[in-house]
Amino acid sequence: MPIDLNEHLRQKNKNYKSQQENGGSSNNGGNGANRNFQNYSKIPSFNMPSGKKMAVIYVLIILIVLLFLLKPFTIINSGEVGVKITTGEFSPTPLQPGIHFFIPGIQRIIPVNTKVRIAEFISAEASTFRGRDEGSLKNQAINVLDSRGLSVSVELAVQYRLDPLSVPQTIATWGQNWEERIITPVIREIVRNVVGSFPAEELPTKRNEIAALIDQKFRENIEGLKNRPVELVSIQLTEIVLPIAIKEQIERVQVARQEAERARYEVERAKQEAEKKAALAKGVADATIIEADAQARANRLISQSLNSPLLQLRQIEVQGKFNEALQVNKDAKIFLTPGGVAPNIWLDSKDTQRAASIGQ
Repeated sequence: MPIDLNEHLRQKNKNYKSQQENGGSSNNGGNGANRNFQNYSKIPSFNMPSGKKMAVIYVLIILIVLLFLLKPFTIINSGEVGVKITTGEFSPTPLQPGIHFFIPGIQRIIPVNTKVRIAEFISAEASTFRGRDEGSLKNQAINVLDSRGLSVSVELAVQYRLDPLSVPQTIATWGQNWEERIITPVIREIVRNVVGSFPAEELPTKRNEIAALIDQKFRENIEGLKNRPVELVSIQLTEIVLPIAIKEQIERVQVARQEAERARYEVERAKQEAEKKAALAKGVADATIIEADAQARANRLISQSLNSPLLQLRQIEVQGKFNEALQVNKDAKIFLTPGGVAPNIWLDSKDTQRAASIGQ
């Protein structure tokens, strides 16, 4: 049986008091025992709480246990909103980040991510080398038939986010797997319609045009949905995988185009060289013509200026030079030509091998 500590202490105190009252009739050994007993310190008594206090403590313990077992609260993190569901009915007001309480069994709160998410459409080979990141949805690349029925594979990435204000309506309408109903099938259909309208060999050159058309049609589709549940951030057309035959054909066309460009460049260069040479030749000819025209003009001016008085003056000047020459060389022979038609000639009689002509 368990021992009641309080009862044991009370019995000890009672025995001690009775020994104190009968202390006179005790022998010496007894007195010594009593003195030894008095040297021990009294054991403190424990006051147990009353029944009401114990009941309160039990209730608090039960509440704490239930709080951790049932967990009637949810913490909404930043970048999320909460959707409260009461007996199957969605509350229209989203819950902002923080702690929110609910009634277990009747209510529950669903955290919904409103950060920017990425839906990637990539090939199976590329997906094996990429981890599945949080907020990233991996899908197989989109296979499309071009305008001539050739198979083309398109890889792209779509960035989007939920509208935080319409999250409860979106979850209530489309469910928690809303991405597989709003994003994946819609983008596949739009890509097939847009890319399928082009021949395969034109896809690499019209890449930007195709990406713009996909973006435009996807936005139109999203904005046409009730409550506009998703906000499109961007669409990146990452890869267009063409059939091998089309790739080889495009490479041949590119090589031929490069050769044509090179030939055109050579022709243009030769043309420029010919034009340069022609310009130089024309410049030389023009310079010769200009020089000839100037000389002819000078000759005309000279001929117009030669009149009889001028010729007589010139002859007098020449006669003066002859006179100066005779003063230096008295043996010189002078032949005068009357009229000044031919130049006057003089010869030195000492040197018959030399003749000098004095101009008009």
